[in-house]
Amino acid sequence: MAEKRDYYEVLGVNKNATQDEIKSEYRKKAKKYHPDLNPGDKEAEEKFKEVNEAYEVLSDKDKRARYDQFGMAGVDPSYGAGSTYGTGDFGVDLGDLFNSFFGGGGSPFGGFDTGSPYGRRKTANSPQRGSDIRARLNLNFFEAVKGCKKTIEVAVNETCTTCSGTGAQPGSEVKECSACRGTGYVTVQQNSIFGAMMQTTRPCSVCGGTGKVIEKPCTKCHGAGTNRQKKKLEINIPAGIDDEQSLQIRGKGNAGKNGGPAGDVVVTVNVKPDELFNRNRYDVYVRLPLTFTEAALGCEINVPTIDGKVSLKIPDGTQTGKVFRLRGKGIPYLNSPGRGDQFVEVMVEVPKKLSRDQKNKLREFERTLSDKNNEERKKFDDRVRKM
Repeated sequence: MAEKRDYYEVLGVNKNATQDEIKSEYRKKAKKYHPDLNPGDKEAEEKFKEVNEAYEVLSDKDKRARYDQFGMAGVDPSYGAGSTYGTGDFGVDLGDLFNSFFGGGGSPFGGFDTGSPYGRRKTANSPQRGSDIRARLNLNFFEAVKGCKKTIEVAVNETCTTCSGTGAQPGSEVKECSACRGTGYVTVQQNSIFGAMMQTTRPCSVCGGTGKVIEKPCTKCHGAGTNRQKKKLEINIPAGIDDEQSLQIRGKGNAGKNGGPAGDVVVTVNVKPDELFNRNRYDVYVRLPLTFTEAALGCEINVPTIDGKVSLKIPDGTQTGKVFRLRGKGIPYLNSPGRGDQFVEVMVEVPKKLSRDQKNKLREFERTLSDKNNEERKKFDDRVRKM
């Protein structure tokens, strides 16, 4: 027989290559030499077989270690007596391969987690983690800022207490499905449009993908192993949580299968905006209306914060848009010490519906003002004249 090439050479990687690098090079070469993409090309077909054999060894930790230590003899007992890949079986689930190339999720390229065509397939009777439950919770501004306790109600699939999750009546037998041998999946072979044999993996139609046959289903859960129940959960809302952030309550989701752990409950909060306070991450913004007199003469005024009122000194001549910073008066950092600031933006309120006497007094007052009291207006007029 012809001498086999080094597996690392076949895939074009060095001996220190990571599994991600090996997988990446395999995908490129498997697609390049796939028989369905190279109909009638015997050389491409042989290279495709060679690439698959190399990947089967190098993608397996134990096989790769034996290969590194003993070479071909460590992974191929028949090495020297005959080829392991000259039978026409490409050693790869072509359905999985095409799913990966053209939009699917077949292993070893990700997504199809029931096993690899190169290794042992995970059976349907293996422990499986329960699915997560997602819920939404409405909070007002201060509940989110200060933190609080809330109770929510969720519908949970809990392990059936009658059958302990087996799905069968107590004392009755649960048999392994003979059609899929307990894996929950069957492999179907069919010819592709190019004449090559393709393998696709499907859920077993006999057991419905469970890998087992229940002769006497549990009368309470009807063979499902779980029952749907409404459950109340008390949640501690941490101070500082923001709109659309989520909390994860571990182990309170749907029950697992075959002894697997329960999933989680993921709660996303909706925070209702406040009429007075605006929030930007951990900072708070407040607009403070001042009368014309307060802004002109200056004053000391009480400003609301999330912890109560504080005194703020307004200097004389304060203009609309002026922003004052109150350090440490913002929102507590989520699950960490410290907090943001509060920013107070001044809005000078111009009086409306003045009496004739008031208007005359204002005109009299304006005539007494110098240009220094209207610097911005003078700058504006100068720019206009230059235009």
